[in-house]
Amino acid sequence: MARLIDGKAVALRIKTQAAAEVEKLRQRGIIPGLAVIIVGDDPASRVYVNNKKKDCAEVGIYSEEHALPADTDLNRLLALVESLNNRDDISGILCQLPLPKGLAADEVISAIAPNKDVDAFHPSNVGKIMLGDYQFLPCTPAGVMELLKESGTEIAGKDCVVIGRSNIVGKPMAMLLMQADGTVTICHSKTKSLAEVTRRADILIAAIGRAKFITADMIKPGATVIDVGMNRLDGKLCGDVDFEAAEKVAGAITPVPGGVGPMTRAMLMQNTVTAAKIQSGILK
Repeated sequence: MARLIDGKAVALRIKTQAAAEVEKLRQRGIIPGLAVIIVGDDPASRVYVNNKKKDCAEVGIYSEEHALPADTDLNRLLALVESLNNRDDISGILCQLPLPKGLAADEVISAIAPNKDVDAFHPSNVGKIMLGDYQFLPCTPAGVMELLKESGTEIAGKDCVVIGRSNIVGKPMAMLLMQADGTVTICHSKTKSLAEVTRRADILIAAIGRAKFITADMIKPGATVIDVGMNRLDGKLCGDVDFEAAEKVAGAITPVPGGVGPMTRAMLMQNTVTAAKIQSGILK
């Protein structure tokens, strides 16, 4: 039976560390601030935004929400971003995705000042991640790396398979694994003989958004399995991995919920603290 990688426990440790850093900053008159923009009334986005506000309160970060109607035009949204860029009391800006149809997410992301881009989606920050010289990391891949470290999983020299090639998770995840000296394969919808590829993986990361897609026969015995997926099946939350079957084969595995999800939020708090340090001149 696989060891359970407890994302809640690791996230609590990271948030506790972030809270301690926030307290030190406050003693110097620096209050980290996070502005979250949400456009429309997507239920999942509303849950995520509410959770982020809760996290800020727990860590001691000032937060404010900018809720815009679904019919907001791009110019209004970009004007809001620009106003937040110019505010000294806002350390980080996050625009909740997905945006309603007709709004170009790439234009909005590119409008966020790179040193306030706590999602690390701005092209400048993406380029820095590619070079391995970054200040921020995308929250989910950063959280996965922390979970691998916490679980004692050695990355150097290991076969790492990432299923999914999104700009948010798959691509930056591959970059971080390579920078940790892993041998990385990215799989996607056009990959042939997928199960043959995944069965070679010492570390398997599933990020495709398809409920219970990864079955036990696709997992190498003893592998570390990280499930980034968050899906609903028959009214219940589940990941991209068939957890009940996979835990009998894997060496270590994350649950859904309680695995990667809490880590994503915790790393956002850490990124916001880092942003405050950069803007105050503490970090260069």
